[in-house]
Amino acid sequence: MPHIALPNDDPGIRGLLAAKPASGLRLSELAEQLLRGDSPLGVGERELIAAYVSSLNRTRYCAGAHGATAAHRLDGDFALVAAVQDDLDTAPVSDLMRALLRLAAKVADSGLSVTPEDVAAAKAAGADDETVHDTVLIAAAFCMYNRYVDGLAALTPEDPAAYRAIGAHLATNGYL
Repeated sequence: MPHIALPNDDPGIRGLLAAKPASGLRLSELAEQLLRGDSPLGVGERELIAAYVSSLNRTRYCAGAHGATAAHRLDGDFALVAAVQDDLDTAPVSDLMRALLRLAAKVADSGLSVTPEDVAAAKAAGADDETVHDTVLIAAAFCMYNRYVDGLAALTPEDPAAYRAIGAHLATNGYL
């Protein structure tokens, strides 16, 4: 049960955004920009970063919703998303994606955990400055979104099918 009264029964962040429409719109616009705006990273890759950070933060709603969205945008590869969330070291991702996800994990721990060596590893795997920037910003933003969802105890579905439906909607329609 959420810690505050909500105007609807929408799960996860959707219900919270409806409680404060002005800030809800800004948070939705930020998600749209980060996950759908111009970036050297594809939409599926950005959604995978969001899902991975959310899984590290143990935010079931965001890990499930963004994991399903990533899978839908990565040719339906739900197994890939599960592999990343289960064990990044053995997940079948490119060296670049592994380096970016490791960088995102450092941000999830603390921005101060990111070292010059972490950035150098991402660049050695093929990242440019914009890719590093976008990875860090997505990871940082999802730490905020995760704490918002968990801090107010947003409604969190148990059924994995709910996340597949949410992911399909977000993959097609985005955040606005």
